[in-house]
Amino acid sequence: MEKKTNQAEIYRDATVQSFFKLSPKVQIKNPVMFIVYLGAVLTTVLYFLTFAGIEDAARWYTFVIALILWFTVLFANFAEAIAEGRGRAQAGSLRGARKDVSARKLKSRDSVDDYTEVLSTELKKGDIVLVLAGEQIPMDGEVISGAASVDESAITGESAPVIRESGGDRSAVTGGTTLVSDSLVIEVTAEAGGSFLDKMISMVEGASRKKTPNEIALQILLVTLTIIFLAVSATLLPFTQFSSELSGRGSAISITNVIALLVCLAPTTIGALLSSIGIAGMSRLNEANVLAMSGRAIEAAGDVDVLLLDKTGTITLGNRRASQFLPVAGVSEEELADAAQLSSLADETAEGRSIVVLAKERFNIRGRELSSSQAEFVPFTAKTRMSGTNYNDDVIRKGAADAVKEFVKAEGGIYPAECDEIVAQVAGAGGTPLVVVKNNRVLGVVYLKDIVKNGVKEKFQDLREMGIKTIMITGDNPMTAAAIAAEAGVDDFLAEATPEAKLELIRSYQKDGHLVAMTGDGTNDAPALAQADVAVAMNSGTQAAKEAGNMVDLDSSPTKLIDIVRIGKQLLMTRGALTTFSVANDLAKYFAIIPVLFYGIYPELEVLNVMNLTSPVTALLSAIIYNALIIIFLIPLSLKGVKYREMPAQKLLSRNILIYGLGGLIAPFIAIKLIDLILTWIGIA
Repeated sequence: MEKKTNQAEIYRDATVQSFFKLSPKVQIKNPVMFIVYLGAVLTTVLYFLTFAGIEDAARWYTFVIALILWFTVLFANFAEAIAEGRGRAQAGSLRGARKDVSARKLKSRDSVDDYTEVLSTELKKGDIVLVLAGEQIPMDGEVISGAASVDESAITGESAPVIRESGGDRSAVTGGTTLVSDSLVIEVTAEAGGSFLDKMISMVEGASRKKTPNEIALQILLVTLTIIFLAVSATLLPFTQFSSELSGRGSAISITNVIALLVCLAPTTIGALLSSIGIAGMSRLNEANVLAMSGRAIEAAGDVDVLLLDKTGTITLGNRRASQFLPVAGVSEEELADAAQLSSLADETAEGRSIVVLAKERFNIRGRELSSSQAEFVPFTAKTRMSGTNYNDDVIRKGAADAVKEFVKAEGGIYPAECDEIVAQVAGAGGTPLVVVKNNRVLGVVYLKDIVKNGVKEKFQDLREMGIKTIMITGDNPMTAAAIAAEAGVDDFLAEATPEAKLELIRSYQKDGHLVAMTGDGTNDAPALAQADVAVAMNSGTQAAKEAGNMVDLDSSPTKLIDIVRIGKQLLMTRGALTTFSVANDLAKYFAIIPVLFYGIYPELEVLNVMNLTSPVTALLSAIIYNALIIIFLIPLSLKGVKYREMPAQKLLSRNILIYGLGGLIAPFIAIKLIDLILTWIGIA
């Protein structure tokens, strides 16, 4: 997916969309801005009524007020249209990857030679298809036979192909991706039009986006405030008329001024930007290659206080590495390293290669090229739990301690108690011990260590400062898990984790009032993912995991969970900051313009005109101009989000009140006074 889109094109499209959104059917979806919309319509009508002498406000003044109100509505539309435009740009690149291709539909999964050619749109759930190298995968599915490299760059943006194979947790394939090598037999898991790519396009376009509970609650608050100001404004016309006649001073407020005052005092700033904040939040998540199935999930991510993370691939690098050679008495470390390297020359696992590298680094023992005539390589099997080499007259094996122990005793050898002690020490330190034996003589232990990723401990400390508890999930024994948890700096761990144990752990935290996030990729993770408040499934994982999650990480990076929490918190921070600014803004505007607007009737209010505004005309014009312009100035903040800071919610709230609350109070006084000076300078009074 191309990350950089043509900004100029987005802005042009947003400008056009701003006018299309002037439809009443669109405007009524945002009640606060709908009031501004109605105000613009009414002042426009009043402008034409001035020609008939019905409205007593100056014609030019009514025209300017109407014009500014229309601009206010358009600016709000523009903010939402930009956010939506980004989604459409992302969807456009995805749509380019979706093609109706020809597919080989097998008549039987047992024979790849018996098939019929059909279009991908004709495929149904449960159909079996054969895909060859260079062809596009026609529909979402599960690999039931074969292993191959798949180019998923059209979806993830990553150029490196990934392996997809039958069985395990990397069997899911996505329609629209391309097979790079070999061939796959795939069982279709989605109906036509319901593929993962179709869902992605719909989501990033925002077509299926629904308002979240927090958004709805905030909108109810804004509507309530608007109704209150509407009721107050509606009484101003008869009240000022009565007061003017009673006191014999001033004149009743005009209908145009009533409408302008209502717009100024209503929470239009946050009302105009609320929708764009939510859409932009989903867009930022999409840019991070995470597809959220709902806005609710993003908000929940912002409130998460418990994170469940897999050990392998998230906290550790995923492959254990040889870190030490620990010989028994009477054996040199170099002798142990030499035998361990010989036993690993044919071992293509990451662990085996690390043994060869460590021996080379420690003792400059070079990997020997052994021909089949010189050596017989013994591969690892689940039954023997050992691997090794028969080299000349030497029999060398390495493997699990208990397996090697049985092997040595079966051959009539002696397994030293010292080796058991070394094995216990390695296991106690969180490592994996591999015992090496040569010609039935135990040489010692290779210490395999899970390598904790650089920077992970610092990330967990940041999360801790935000009030988030981190829990490592692993299938390791409790002793090993405890050692890795201590090194990584997590708050707690779940060892020997089973699907039932994961589910129970999540439920227990939720019962105590916590919001829990989890990541997973396997079918065995599906129950826990379905239970978690924020469930991130890997795109490379099984269909069951993807269906159970409320987010899908297209990069299949387990560490993405931390980024998701940050984006969720940034969304809530942005909404909270702009709401604080908006409320403070309205409060400031109230004290700035009310005194000057009514001191004609009540001269005592002149003392409250601390800004020394020129006249009610310039005061109200200045306030309504500022009201429109501030939306434009805040659009970048609503789209980009406030700067993310890792701190507890209470400190964050205090900081927002200080910066955005104080800023919202000060900005209107400065801006309105400057605009008033400009209006006075050009002769408006």
